[in-house]
Amino acid sequence: METTPQFFKHGPSLLVRLVFFIQLSLILMVVDTHFKYLYEVRQTIAVALYPIQNLAHLPTAISNLANDFFIAQDLADENARFKQQHLIDSGKLQQFSALTIENKHLRKLLEATPKNKIKAILAEIRSVPRDPFNLTVILDKGFQNGAQNGQVIVDHLGVIGQITHTYPWSSEAKLITDKGHSIPVQILRNGLRSVASGTGKYKTLELNYMANNVDIQEGDQIVTSGIGDVYPSGLPVALVSKVKRDISSAFAYIICTTIAGVDRNKQVLILSPQLPPENLMDSANIYLEDKGSEKK
Repeated sequence: METTPQFFKHGPSLLVRLVFFIQLSLILMVVDTHFKYLYEVRQTIAVALYPIQNLAHLPTAISNLANDFFIAQDLADENARFKQQHLIDSGKLQQFSALTIENKHLRKLLEATPKNKIKAILAEIRSVPRDPFNLTVILDKGFQNGAQNGQVIVDHLGVIGQITHTYPWSSEAKLITDKGHSIPVQILRNGLRSVASGTGKYKTLELNYMANNVDIQEGDQIVTSGIGDVYPSGLPVALVSKVKRDISSAFAYIICTTIAGVDRNKQVLILSPQLPPENLMDSANIYLEDKGSEKK
């Protein structure tokens, strides 16, 4: 009897295979639960699948990194704007106390001369002195940006120094504590004028040629007097930290500690000494040059 050859062999039905795999799964779960035989198998499979899982999550990770980058950039720009605004606002407040006392002595307001305009350039400190005997800082603005020798450097607290050398895109400034550097100042409390000289020591100034009976006390604040048309009047300079009166000397020994310093902030203002203003930080009279305006 002839039979027709089978070209396709049929295996178990789908239902039989389903039941078989269900039973196999149950057996494997029972064995794994009671005997922990499949722990190493799972670890091996996990290690093998780890690169594939990372590859699957790669687009999400790249997207998160891109979002974090743009968010960080926005925050950095906003922080820079806030620092710049804080610097300007602090400068406006620096002269408030000095102007309050000065206004008590003004009698003819109608005869006051118009307020002069002053140019201010926002700069950053590139390097600070590591050598205690080198009281020079490097700024990121040079004569290409409008910086000139003799211009005054201030931060949001007060006077820092004065530019001594300019280069195309950088400049050097001597700190006011540099030995041989002098600033015309006055006592904020009573208006007495003097000259503050650098001692070559960090944050230390000395008031010269003040009589032994001078009305000055520890804690008095000294500000720029404006004499000489180099340092605008009313800028905070230092606080009197030591007063020594010796009857054998005609002058008192007075030491002051500077208020501002290069150890606090990177941003400073470069002020033009050519036009001494009555109100240095009047926002209507300041021309602030930042990086955006330089590009224009």
